[in-house]
Formats: sequence, structure tokens, C-alpha cells
Amino acid sequence: MSAFYKKIIISIIERSRIGIKYLNLYRFRNHLTEIGWFKSCEKGLPVDADGKPLPWYTYAAIKYLSMKVKSEMRIFEYGTGNSTLWWSERVSFVTSIEHDLPWFERMKGKVPANVDYRYCELVYKGRYCKIILEYENHFDIIIIDGRDRVNCLRNSLRALKTKGIIILDNSDRDEYRDGYQFLLESGFKRLDFYGYGPMSLVGSCTSLFYRNENCLGI
Repeated sequence: MSAFYKKIIISIIERSRIGIKYLNLYRFRNHLTEIGWFKSCEKGLPVDADGKPLPWYTYAAIKYLSMKVKSEMRIFEYGTGNSTLWWSERVSFVTSIEHDLPWFERMKGKVPANVDYRYCELVYKGRYCKIILEYENHFDIIIIDGRDRVNCLRNSLRALKTKGIIILDNSDRDEYRDGYQFLLESGFKRLDFYGYGPMSLVGSCTSLFYRNENCLGI
């Protein structure tokens, strides 16, 4: 093959590589638009493409949970916001605990009647992480996405139904290792959903902790 034809072939290959690169970027942009990532950035809150509330979990976890949760479930969550609104549309009752008073005041007028929305001052190892001890065998799902997470995890088992699961967001962080290790030692298994979430393209992890018999059929 002459040098002339080699040059043409190399040029075509290089242009193809550039085209594929930009095609992939275009497809990724379309994907972000479809899942509401740009809309979330615009509003400064996790929402879908239609502006409806989303939890601030990884998109993979949101998609999985949206297919698995049942209308009769009762939910407890540490850490509130659009997740509270998202859960309230899908389950029978939500108990939500918030430590940030200005945020609590902002949100309390938005939550529907099936949400017990409660403020609790944050004192590490104090009443905040112990509120859940008021309940026994009561919740199908307990979400840990607030503060003092390790102590919240340790106090959650009594309130969880036999088939209940625990959701820990940002479970890739080393500071929560003692908490999820406690769950594993207590007989739970772990299902991880790695990826990005609303308003962030930095990888994170949302984990579901479950036992063999569980309400999501894992």
C-alpha cells in the first residue's frame, strides 16, 4: 500500500474516533436530560425531568426502589427533603426526622398528611439517634441519610420489621464503616448501587441492607 493511501486511511480512522467521542458525549447529555440531572441543577434540588421530587440517592438505587416499593409500606427516614415527598407518594406512611431547623421550617408546609414530620436537635449519641427506639417491629424500610449515621444504624434494628430493610446512602464513606459492619455482623447482606446522582457526576454508593426474607424480594 502506498504512503498516500495509508495517509487517507489514517485520516478516516482519526475522524471516526472524534465522531464516536462526540456521539458518546451527545448521548450522555441526552441521558442526563432524560433522567432530570440538568433540571436538578437548575432547581438546586433532586428532581426528575418533569420537576417531580427525587431522593438524593444514586440514580441506580432510585430506579430499583421505584420498581420494588409497595403502597402498604411504612417508612422511617433520618434526613428529609425531596426524598420525603418521593416516599410519601409511594407508601402508606412516612416518619421523617430533621435536625436542621431552617430546613424543617421550609419543608413542613410541603409534606402531605401521611408524613409525620419531626424536628429534633442534633446532639451526637443523643436524642436524635435514639428517637427510633420509640418504635418496635414497625417499619418496612429505614433510611439513614441524615447525621450521626453510625449511631442511627445501631439503634434501628428494634424498629425494623422482620422482613424490613435498611438503606444507607453514601455507604462508600469510610466514616460509616463501623455502622455497616454492625449490620453485616447482625446477619444482614448488602446490595450496593454505585453511580452518580442528582446534581453530581461524582461516583457514590447507596446500599440496601437486607436479610434472606425481606420485603423487597431481594
